[in-house]
Amino acid sequence: MTEVYFHCADADHLLIDSRGAAVNDFSEVCARAEGFVRALVTAPNTEDWRGWELRVTDAFGDEIFVIPFASVLGKPH
Repeated sequence: MTEVYFHCADADHLLIDSRGAAVNDFSEVCARAEGFVRALVTAPNTEDWRGWELRVTDAFGDEIFVIPFASVLGKPH
């Protein structure tokens, strides 16, 4: 198992995940990351998520990958 962290950021904010999550493999990291972003953007709120991104890091703080929230939101209509 590997410990990963899901940090959210936009140009003005950085929300640090201090708890992390234990995952078995890279596909689980990807699934959790996408689910996390989808949960945030579909929750009732007034936040404009288009400028936000999810930064997934390992226990050493090294970035594994980034998911722009806009990729989950799709194109505006």
